[in-house]
Amino acid sequence: MKQAGKVWLVGAGPGSAELLTVKACRLLETGDCIVYDRLVGREILAMIPPDREMIDVGKASGNHLVSQWEINQILVREAKLGKKVIRLKGGDPFLFGRGGEELEVLNKEGIPFEVVPGISSGFAVPAYQGIPVTHRDYVSSVHIITGHHKAGKSEEIDYEALVRTKGTLVFLMGVAALEGIMEGLQGAGMREDMPAAILEKGTTADQRRIVATVKTLAGEARKQRIGTPSIIVVGEVCTLADQFSWHKDLPLSGERIVVTRPAGRGMKLQNYLKELGAEVLSVPVIRTVPVTKKEDLERIRAELERLKEYQVLAFTSPYGVERFFEILLEEGMDARDVSHMSFAVIGQGTADALKEKGIRADYMPEQYDGVSLGRLLCETLEDGAGILLARSSIGAPEILREIANNQSLTYTDLAVYDTQFEEDMGERLRSFMEDGGVTKVIFTSSSTVEGFCRLMGAYPYEKIRAVCIGRKTAQKAERVGMRTATARNATLEELVRHCMGQ
Repeated sequence: MKQAGKVWLVGAGPGSAELLTVKACRLLETGDCIVYDRLVGREILAMIPPDREMIDVGKASGNHLVSQWEINQILVREAKLGKKVIRLKGGDPFLFGRGGEELEVLNKEGIPFEVVPGISSGFAVPAYQGIPVTHRDYVSSVHIITGHHKAGKSEEIDYEALVRTKGTLVFLMGVAALEGIMEGLQGAGMREDMPAAILEKGTTADQRRIVATVKTLAGEARKQRIGTPSIIVVGEVCTLADQFSWHKDLPLSGERIVVTRPAGRGMKLQNYLKELGAEVLSVPVIRTVPVTKKEDLERIRAELERLKEYQVLAFTSPYGVERFFEILLEEGMDARDVSHMSFAVIGQGTADALKEKGIRADYMPEQYDGVSLGRLLCETLEDGAGILLARSSIGAPEILREIANNQSLTYTDLAVYDTQFEEDMGERLRSFMEDGGVTKVIFTSSSTVEGFCRLMGAYPYEKIRAVCIGRKTAQKAERVGMRTATARNATLEELVRHCMGQ
């Protein structure tokens, strides 16, 4: 039987991925088709798995990429194909989001649907800029008004009624009509010195705030070239902006950072950056996968049969640890088969992965790179020791050269996983980079630099500020012209310190 499709109207909030609901996050992971508009934040788009079908129906004021009628037809068409359709809308679907219009069509066509509310920019954006839309000492009501009306329909805002409320007024989608709104309020009796603010691109790295009065706000907005999306707030609470502003004081506020490490490597780095105020775009440019070539698999099995001949098991990445122990289980073995060995790791992240297997590392260099690990083994191991190095099929040769300096040691370089390029991420990465909003790119290996350049193609790399783990990674970035900062050790603290320019 043909699977029945369904549509979820999902509120994406004001832009920051941190403000998505738990249900929205789950649906983005499991949906088949994502139909999204212009107000969906880039940080949110970066979360969506690359194999999902993405349909951009972005709409800007006065410039509709796809008409509402066409959007309705897309939802119907994709649902009738049996897909799980996620209609991703900025803010909340039912607050000037035309969600009701879309549900009318779905209901008429007999297509099942759900609505997932989202945080409205009318509340979240002022909050990020230090403006409480209600405060008992200032105001007891808040009113949300759209500054944009249906094409061909003349709607007059009842400014006199709004002024009589004596509440906070929040105008959404009103940038183009800012001057008219301010004049309308003054004409209805609002005093000229009433505090007013315009808040641009709220909750993102580009957010800006102008606080003025109803008389001067339009002029200040023109002078500073405020664009969309922006919201307008009118009321005494705007005077609290400087006192209550908090986001701008975070160490990485205003930074939009691309993280290129493989998916599935954990989110500690990304979460740490977000806690410090950065907008983080996770765009994996490489992926790590088990080796599949027959000759590689045969070589692995052969080395497993002679594990007793090795005294040291060395790893240069967390995934190397994970994959090696997976292989042991696949071959009917387990950790007891390597219990006679000592363990060497390239750095703390790899040591943590080993610790999850119940094993503490015996050897870890002070500087986390292949040269230092190879030198440590060369200088500290007893003569005649055999080393099994389990790592990527494209592992760098530096560690091997260092080990070879001690001719009494023997080693085997065993490929337990492959590193491949995430070709499907190319379009997404280029769209993020080409608008000029990215402030830094983090590279956690030289292969991520290679993958990044492969996906970007021709690009003015001298514009990129690269934060690199290790000198080897930095050298690769410098060869294509990037400006680099080098984290000596692969720790969160070291990376973040360099992101802050310290």
